[in-house]
Amino acid sequence: MYDATFKIVLFGEEGTGRTELAKKFLTNLFISDQTMTIGVDFEVKSLSVDGQNVKLQIWDFGGAERFRFLLPTYVRGARGGLFIYDVNDRASLHSIDDWLTVIKKEIREEDIFPIIVIGLISNSDKEGRVSAEEGIKIAKSKGVDGFIECAVETGENVEKSFEALVSLMLKKAL
Repeated sequence: MYDATFKIVLFGEEGTGRTELAKKFLTNLFISDQTMTIGVDFEVKSLSVDGQNVKLQIWDFGGAERFRFLLPTYVRGARGGLFIYDVNDRASLHSIDDWLTVIKKEIREEDIFPIIVIGLISNSDKEGRVSAEEGIKIAKSKGVDGFIECAVETGENVEKSFEALVSLMLKKAL
């Protein structure tokens, strides 16, 4: 029996690691050779957050431009989202405005829809890496509900990312 069931969307540019993040959360395995998400991928996981048993429906939305027209359909009914960017790809963070514009058109002001910005760290450090401070600054300027850096390969903060979103949804739902 669940205290709550939430649909969430994972969104962000193609190649940022959305699918790897979802798979790590679901299976605790790092799978680096993911194929491109065609449209949307859907998974379910049960977890306990803040003493509540939650069923989480995870919708991993493909980041390729040709699939963006589908996003409004999949956002409907969602209760929160994770915007994912690659800390080694500055453009993937700066696309946040495009993604938020689409999402905010589909949610009403009274809807429960927290968004957390997730900066994915990979083992390859490149010059021009987006610092955590810059990620936090941009997240705050966009009025989203949080920022977390995580490393899919090591699992650092992967669970925390989803649990933080669920905690926000639970607080807003009560």
